Amino acid sequence: MRQIALPFPSDARHPSRIVVGTGNAHVIDALGEPARWPFRTALLSGPPRSGKSLLARWFVDAGMGDAVDDADRMDETALFHAWNRAQESGRPLLIVSALPYGNGAGRWQVVLPDLASRLGAALALEIGPPDDESMAALLGVQAEMRGLVLDESATTYLVGRVERSHLAAERLVAAIDRLSLERKQAPGIAIWRDALEEIMGPGKPE
Repeated sequence: MRQIALPFPSDARHPSRIVVGTGNAHVIDALGEPARWPFRTALLSGPPRSGKSLLARWFVDAGMGDAVDDADRMDETALFHAWNRAQESGRPLLIVSALPYGNGAGRWQVVLPDLASRLGAALALEIGPPDDESMAALLGVQAEMRGLVLDESATTYLVGRVERSHLAAERLVAAIDRLSLERKQAPGIAIWRDALEEIMGPGKPE
């Protein structure tokens, strides 16, 4: 299991590292070689809380290029000008969006023809769901941010019962933390079960 240290301290909002697994290893490898991107431009998308903005910040702080976050909510003309400036300067440009670019339902569709043709030629990178090992590591990172201790028995129990997503990992640990504080007791199986039921619905944990 690889992890990437981030250049800012961990707190309740930002993890100190990025967990690298099957869902994002291809993305991170591609980010390390921006000179190979078509027109030195890449589009990064992924599900909520999957680390898109963290990866963009890591990419910029490492001096590898520039990044535009939340591009799918940006004015299309402004984004087109950003693309042109990147071509003029020769600096790689990472464009981050919540949705993958393209035609069809649930995708980022662009109206401006000149921008659409540019984005269609860029390298498309998409973060996938975490595997079991990554999910366990994500739970550990989330627990560390909140000052919780989740040992291997805890993560084994939780990973086998929770949805495989970055957002679920965040919500689950937040629920465990809140229940632990409310009950004034260290997290144990009763709290783990109640937290799972809170975010997954009744009847899920066993």
